[in-house]
Amino acid sequence: MSAGGGGGAFLLLPSISDSIPLHSRPNSIDSSRPSKKSFCFDCRAENERFQLLSRRRIGELRVVARVRLSGRVRADVKSEPYDVADTVPDAVKFKDAMVALDEIVVEDDGLESDSPWWEQFPKRWVIVILCFSAFLLCNMDRVNMSIAILPMSAEYGWSPSTVGLIQSSFFWGYLLTQIAGGIWADTVGGKLVLGFGVVWWSIATALTPVAAKLGLPFLLVVRVFMGIGEGVAMPAMNNILSKWVPVAERSRSLALVYSGMYLGSVTGLAFSPMLIHKFGWPSVFFSFGSLGTVWVGAWLSKAQSSPLEDPELLPAEKNLITSNSISLEPVKDIPWRQILSKAPVWALIASHFCHNWGTFILLTWMPTYYNQVLKFNLTESGLFCVLPWLTMAVSANIGGWIADTLVSRGVSVTTVRKIMQTIGFLGPAFFLTQLSHVDSPAMGVLCMACSQGTDAFSQSGLYSNHQDIAPRYAGVLLGLSNTAGVLAGVFGTAATGYILQHGSWDDVFKVSVGLYLVGTVIWNLFSTGEKILD
Repeated sequence: MSAGGGGGAFLLLPSISDSIPLHSRPNSIDSSRPSKKSFCFDCRAENERFQLLSRRRIGELRVVARVRLSGRVRADVKSEPYDVADTVPDAVKFKDAMVALDEIVVEDDGLESDSPWWEQFPKRWVIVILCFSAFLLCNMDRVNMSIAILPMSAEYGWSPSTVGLIQSSFFWGYLLTQIAGGIWADTVGGKLVLGFGVVWWSIATALTPVAAKLGLPFLLVVRVFMGIGEGVAMPAMNNILSKWVPVAERSRSLALVYSGMYLGSVTGLAFSPMLIHKFGWPSVFFSFGSLGTVWVGAWLSKAQSSPLEDPELLPAEKNLITSNSISLEPVKDIPWRQILSKAPVWALIASHFCHNWGTFILLTWMPTYYNQVLKFNLTESGLFCVLPWLTMAVSANIGGWIADTLVSRGVSVTTVRKIMQTIGFLGPAFFLTQLSHVDSPAMGVLCMACSQGTDAFSQSGLYSNHQDIAPRYAGVLLGLSNTAGVLAGVFGTAATGYILQHGSWDDVFKVSVGLYLVGTVIWNLFSTGEKILD
């Protein structure tokens, strides 16, 4: 042991006996070119104790450790061609104290520095990006009908009531698979369910022109099938991320995935008119539907339902995920009585209903509002409809990073969820009340964009809460609450038409603001960020 500069000290582990025959020494290691490895230890200055988790290695270990009382130790290890015994001295005297080296992360020779960046990219974020792209396709395939329905209705002579029937038929299938998709994902795994959903809705999208030519009943059936496929997407995604993403990264991972929906709407609204203009309306369904095959290929080769099932997952990342997660095994039985007896579950369902009432109204009726109130023509209305989606995509990710930062700094998950969802409720409520006072189209568009931008903070509030309170049943919980959310969209859209026949847009916004305020009270009184179901 020798003293070093800079206030540190050096530690030399004794070499291993070289009594092993030369012929048993491996030839693959070049002793003239020792490989360097880097180790990190936790240093406790109070007692200067360390424990060493040794593993069987080939070579003589010469560990030179520079101890800094600030809390970090770095060690250089050189390997020479000797077989190492299974054990190492369990204590070394250092400044008259027993030193045991505790945790050691061993890196393979040169792999980290020599391997390309994409092999070092965290696998859990590969899963997140694949889910993001699935949701991008989901909304691309959903919104293309809102554009293609115009030339389709002109070609087939559909009345407005028939157009409304076709548009609403999607939600018939979508409602059917919310809870069923959650049960399926929690019991058999999210990889299979989400893969099934993308394949199913992609086929339905591609078959839409064929069904339209065969007749209205065939088109309605295909639209229902498409809703069935997209209905399993959110529960399956929630199930997968509950197993793959630690709580400290939960908000931003979900925000990124949900922003895929917003960007999918932007992409669908932007490319559909161009495709229709150049190739005709069937090209939208054929081209968008074919993209699903590309995604499925990547999904089947890269994704697993759980980290425990992934043979390519590095041990360090697996330890990070499993040490911050619950049981990763599929659920065998759903404890319905226990789930439905919890107040936070009902708070989640009620808040989802209140949230989606206002959200669906804005997104469904926004072009009409722009045309009737702000006096935009149809082209301008379509253009300005893109802005709230873009705002939501940006705001959702900002909110996710804020939420995860607060959690990592020690703020309780309950407090973070309540803060983010309160913004998601009161922000839209405030900006909707300002719409009755705007005196220019620009201010009207700004209020709409700000309303939807603050609404997106809900991705770090109620949309993250399913994994907080019941991570093993996250798919089922999302199915329950999203069923309420879809019903709010269906009833809210219909109620808005009734209100406009007998009242004004101010009355429409008052109902939405009232539900936002009710949701705020329910959420802050009964929600929690703690796990309530094992």
